[in-house]
Amino acid sequence: MKARVLFGVVGFIAVLLALYVFPSIILELAIAALCVLATYEVLGSTKLVHNRLELLLCLLVSLGLAIGHFDILPLDLIDVVQGLIFVLLIGSFAIELRFHERMNAAQVSWGFFGALLVPYLMLSLLRIYQMDFLPPIGETNLRAGQFIVLLPLLAAWGADTCALFAGMFFGKHKLAPVVSPKKTVEGAVGGVIGGAVLVLLFALLLNATLGLEMPLWAAAVLGGVGAVLGEIGDLSFSVIKRQTGIKDYGHIFPGHGGVLDRFDSVLFVAPFAEILFRILW
Repeated sequence: MKARVLFGVVGFIAVLLALYVFPSIILELAIAALCVLATYEVLGSTKLVHNRLELLLCLLVSLGLAIGHFDILPLDLIDVVQGLIFVLLIGSFAIELRFHERMNAAQVSWGFFGALLVPYLMLSLLRIYQMDFLPPIGETNLRAGQFIVLLPLLAAWGADTCALFAGMFFGKHKLAPVVSPKKTVEGAVGGVIGGAVLVLLFALLLNATLGLEMPLWAAAVLGGVGAVLGEIGDLSFSVIKRQTGIKDYGHIFPGHGGVLDRFDSVLFVAPFAEILFRILW
């Protein structure tokens, strides 16, 4: 627990530095690294893709997708995605034809999931950060995206913390006893309420200090629905761990596990937040 709390504090400071102190390329590189690690974890740590060439191809495609989001590169995201889909398609089936006796089509399917879908969901955070159609922050060089990108993180991790404490104090009925034995229905309800309250309070703070004019109903929806989506994300990636016989996806984060152990809920919440923000602004 001590290592978990200590790393949480250090991680929070690192996030603030990346958002408000360092140039944007640092954040972009950090998220690119998370994407590649997440791809490796869901495909390599689980052995869902055990062909080394296919795994390497998936890692390169994941990295290419992340690089396609960099501000310094004048690339059209749709063209990047279409190009990477084509590369992964041709490359994967070429590898399967070469190793057809040891590699089945399921590895190709999982490859598309890990190389394209997982990083694309993670990159919702970067797309929110880069939103240029949001209201400006006074006379500063700060972008509104630098602040609202914290909302999906708060919805996912804040709700998870609320669910943890609600489950500890009130939990009696198991939510998913096989997939995640410690989760309770009472904890999940506490997470939804807590997530809605936390995001609503933070939205009030942003509106008062930065003039973002975010509708409070939208903040409540993001917090509440985000908490539900976060639970689904957590349970979904827990199912993969259970079915592949691993305890954690990795050990890169002391006390937390791998990237997917920490960001599984964010992968479901961030895209919802991105859609909501595009509707609002």
